[in-house]
Amino acid sequence: MWFSKTCFVTIQPMQSFDTKQTFILGRVDDLRPGAFISFELPDGNELAVYNVDGEYYATENSCPHRGAPLTEGVLCGHIVECGLHGWQFDVRSGECLTVPDRIRTYRVTIEDQFIKVHLDAD
Repeated sequence: MWFSKTCFVTIQPMQSFDTKQTFILGRVDDLRPGAFISFELPDGNELAVYNVDGEYYATENSCPHRGAPLTEGVLCGHIVECGLHGWQFDVRSGECLTVPDRIRTYRVTIEDQFIKVHLDAD
């Protein structure tokens, strides 16, 4: 004898998530021109935030070559050099000047003298 089972599957409507996040990193006075800092995100990844003559930029804080923190390197103008093996990146675009590679960049805004980094989903 053949038995049939009926399964009921409840389908819930898909939830919509806001995939944009904004982080306040501090006041503009906290990051002097020519300086850069690391900022740890809730997921454990790190950002590097740079002040280049009063213009603020943010990138991922990991060199794609060996994963060294870029904030342990040297910032000269718009170029950050990895302290481990010298790979150089333009903090405005993320373009690597050493080999054909790049790092991720993030939008930075200044609002009420606070530095804000905006992470937008891909």
